Amino acid sequence: MKIPFTKMHGLGNDYIYIDCFRTPIDTLPDPAQLTARLSTRRTSVGADGLVLILPSEVADARMRMFNADGTEGMMCGNAIRCVGKYLYERGLAPPDAREIAVETASGVKELSLSVRDGKADTVVTAVTVDMGAVEVSDEIAVETAGKRYCLIPVSVGNPHRVCFVDDLCEVDVESEGARLSSAVEGGVNVEFVERIDGNTLRMRVYERGSGVTLACGTGACASVAAAVSRGICPVHTPVTVLLDGGALTVIPGEGGRMLMIGGAEFVFDGVWEGEI
Repeated sequence: MKIPFTKMHGLGNDYIYIDCFRTPIDTLPDPAQLTARLSTRRTSVGADGLVLILPSEVADARMRMFNADGTEGMMCGNAIRCVGKYLYERGLAPPDAREIAVETASGVKELSLSVRDGKADTVVTAVTVDMGAVEVSDEIAVETAGKRYCLIPVSVGNPHRVCFVDDLCEVDVESEGARLSSAVEGGVNVEFVERIDGNTLRMRVYERGSGVTLACGTGACASVAAAVSRGICPVHTPVTVLLDGGALTVIPGEGGRMLMIGGAEFVFDGVWEGEI
């Protein structure tokens, strides 16, 4: 079996992308099994998961994303920016397109492309994603392994728990994140956030199904939404979220609406050969 793929990343949050416009999904193995096989680092392609770029009846394209363990997620902020770049630069969107709609399991998301015309080609330098309304719930207290945490539940189309800390360097994100994630049935994404100032947050994330990753776009939006709810950050003002893989800009609006702005990068194209 030969499967063409493209490796892309958003701030180091890397996924394997399969173009199902050109490689129909019914020619592929079960996506969950394929993801688990391809995402393994060192012995396969290696990634935080897999994304299928599919035709859509309600948008310009449809995105399905799978975590590294094969579980399907509802939304990924870094992945959807990569999808926007892929659609434009690989000729699946008109050359004059600056707005692209992408269907996800958490609804249709509107993307705005920042495009630079170069001598050799035209490239997408940044993508702004309208993430819609983010829902913040009341703070809850959770005790695990003898430690007590104050967590803010946030929904960005997928579930998050945001924990504000005084010093992020003192948090073992992998072990503490894993415990807090598994404390909720089905797992949640857990963000540990340190306030730098009113317009800057430092965040590290444990993603359900993938573990610690270099960046999480929905997690950045969840962190800003939680910060706004606590009066740490104002609305209508860009907030810089510093992640292990780089920085995202999130602009909180009325009613919990979030705009996320960041880049996306191609890594390489390849063909995977093997059996599932």
